[in-house]
Amino acid sequence: MELALLYSGGKDSSLAALLLDAFYDVTLVTVHFGVTDDWTHARDAAAELGYAFETLELDREVAQEATARMVEDGYPRGGIQRVHEHALEAVCGLDFDAVADGTRRDDRVPSISRAQAQSLEDRHGVDYLSPLSGFGRGAVDRLVASHLDVETGPSEEIPKADYEGELRHLIAAEHGRAAVDEVFPDHVQSYVHGRR
Repeated sequence: MELALLYSGGKDSSLAALLLDAFYDVTLVTVHFGVTDDWTHARDAAAELGYAFETLELDREVAQEATARMVEDGYPRGGIQRVHEHALEAVCGLDFDAVADGTRRDDRVPSISRAQAQSLEDRHGVDYLSPLSGFGRGAVDRLVASHLDVETGPSEEIPKADYEGELRHLIAAEHGRAAVDEVFPDHVQSYVHGRR
């Protein structure tokens, strides 16, 4: 069966690919808004892992809605959740039997509820999978350490292809660099350079 996995080039989505590989023909799909070329980081990570790779450009209006909400809220949660839900809807519209993401049990955002998962499946005729939903951060980190070559560091310094980079860019363009710092707390990101 063919599966599309939302892919950022980071440790969580890379580990999800490894877990699903035994059961599906996995294609890593990076969504973007056409704002930056950050998607190339995910392409390179996918090549290092040996998976097929595709990109899908999302509706720029969704990015604008998300950034407006983030600036208004003063934090990224609602905007990131909106983009993730839009990304899943878009990828479900592609020709795959199943769609997955790398969300973990302990993630506050993004997250997909049981009702949202069932709705995706019913409306699109696909299986929705979240292979890391039973794994806490510690378990994920231990599996990643034993199976993947990962670079970690401050979000601003690590190459990545998640939603955050383009959303940061849009906020900076409209509201200035200080607004980005106000919306996004300091946090650590990861980028996968291959398998161990």
